Amino acid sequence: FSPQGPPPATGARGRTAVESILASSAAPTADADADAKSDDKKTKDPLLIRAARGEEVERTPVWMMRQAGRHMQVYRDLCKDYPTFRQRSEIPDVAVEVSLQPWRAYQTDGCILFSDILTPLPGMGVEFDIDEKVGPVVEPMRTWDSIKKMHLIDPPKAAPFVEQALRTLREEVTPETAVLGFVGCPYTLATYLVEGRTSKEYLEIKKMAFTEPELLHAILTNLAESIAEYALFQIEAGAQLIQIFDSWAGHLSPRDYDTFAAPYQKMVLDKIKEKHPEVPTVVYIKHSGALVERMAATGVDVVSLDWTVDMAEGRERIAAGRARAGLEGRGGVQGNLDPGLLFGSQETIKERAEEILKKAGPRGHVMNLGHGIEAKTSEENAAFFIETVRNYRHEGQK
Repeated sequence: FSPQGPPPATGARGRTAVESILASSAAPTADADADAKSDDKKTKDPLLIRAARGEEVERTPVWMMRQAGRHMQVYRDLCKDYPTFRQRSEIPDVAVEVSLQPWRAYQTDGCILFSDILTPLPGMGVEFDIDEKVGPVVEPMRTWDSIKKMHLIDPPKAAPFVEQALRTLREEVTPETAVLGFVGCPYTLATYLVEGRTSKEYLEIKKMAFTEPELLHAILTNLAESIAEYALFQIEAGAQLIQIFDSWAGHLSPRDYDTFAAPYQKMVLDKIKEKHPEVPTVVYIKHSGALVERMAATGVDVVSLDWTVDMAEGRERIAAGRARAGLEGRGGVQGNLDPGLLFGSQETIKERAEEILKKAGPRGHVMNLGHGIEAKTSEENAAFFIETVRNYRHEGQK
């Protein structure tokens, strides 16, 4: 990938020239900065990180999956100068700018790197493109010969822009804001490699799973080894939490999840915990209601529930899954407001958000949506959701 046009000029503290188009994006208030500094005196770790570890916290932290992107006018304006997704995610200053936009506007407790789960693929020998209309496009890999080009990633060589962006984000946000990294899980990445693009039924990868399972396992093993290295690379560059996305594993039966998804999630998680046991991990799968106990059994710190699971029931199921796997503690939970509710009234948003907060309880919960925020969501309602959560206090919290 060769970006078209020069990267934006940087000024003081790494700010970019594209900030000139952000007049409508409010920066965190002086009071918020003061609160963050006051809180920082209590601990060196951000609120979201402490919550993900299950520590006692002063309030429930909140951020939104896909919080940086098309629902924000400042992002749509920026796209006029940087029209391709890979420009926006692979030019470090632009990726930083996009990552910071929702943090400035909403004061989220997490600032996630603007990137894509496919970003490390070229470093593994797999080229891809992102069509602005149809999404990711990859040359399908369906034979033993086709996977010979895959190799272990060298992250600093493959994605230096990720390291630069994460280091800059750590400098830009307040100490009480967590900088979040993420990776795609092997099964979900394999769906793109085998299908060649986004799919509705995932028939090609299922055909491979049931007719040539050894070939699929070889692809998954290659991906797991590289994704683990890529996750460690992000941590060493400044990511304070890693979320692993196995978005399309929800299309698997429980038996096939146990065979083709969970073992490879665990390979990535085990490598993270081996090198950085202090870094919390989160797993998210869309339509994962049948898999909650299995997700918890991987040893992940936090299970991110989609909106189809009741929060109180989800917490019990996470605890049960961990107990059956011989893991200590109840485990954490993230989520899980239906993103569609942000199209409703603010009264409804407040009611539903507070219901989730009450059911989740005061410890081990990171508030989020049950899936990424929709592109047509109003910024006003997104801001109201974040404000509602930030203002909520459980009994005993100040």
